[in-house]
Amino acid sequence: MSMRITSEIFQVGGNELSAPEDTAVYLISSGKSAALVDAGCGNSVGMICDNIHACGVDPSNVELILLTHCHFDHTGGAKALQGRLDCRIVAHKEDARFLESGASDVTAATWYGATLEPLIVDRKITGSRADIQLGDNIIQAIHTPGHSPGSVVYVAESDGLRVLFGQDVHGPLHPSFLSNKKKYHASLELLISLEADILCEGHFGVYRGKKEVRRFIESYL
Repeated sequence: MSMRITSEIFQVGGNELSAPEDTAVYLISSGKSAALVDAGCGNSVGMICDNIHACGVDPSNVELILLTHCHFDHTGGAKALQGRLDCRIVAHKEDARFLESGASDVTAATWYGATLEPLIVDRKITGSRADIQLGDNIIQAIHTPGHSPGSVVYVAESDGLRVLFGQDVHGPLHPSFLSNKKKYHASLELLISLEADILCEGHFGVYRGKKEVRRFIESYL
């Protein structure tokens, strides 16, 4: 099962597509190259791979797992998917440190009664913006701290539309996450300025149209 968002972008995890504790997992396809945005908790790796195949994409084409931040519902499955797909993991350096040390408190693994197995982040994003090559296309990573120190969003163009992967736009903010309210609000303002046509959120689904995207983001300011 999968949900088509554009001709190149699909949801392949979360909701009823994989384990109920998974956040949304999105697939970006660019010719013979593909990437996943986030990886779920790790209890439905096989289902996610089957869903990739159902999109008409060979799972072996997945080159990257683009992590939006370090929290377990987004990253618990990254190591298993990496082993199965032979792909590289990308995250911001500010959250990569928690993934590589297996910090189960900051990554919220303890909220799920789990521990995070340390993993290696192959590419650590530094600074406020970075370009990521995927096939013939460029995906832009933008640092949006607040929910976690190393939260990022990814922006891709598909079918003439600007697609924003802003997984935890809604937060929450919590001391154990090292959240920062001031930075979170500044990041929300930045997301609004991107004027995305489609928002792929982690827990609240897909929003279409600039007005709907803006309305959703503004509701958390």
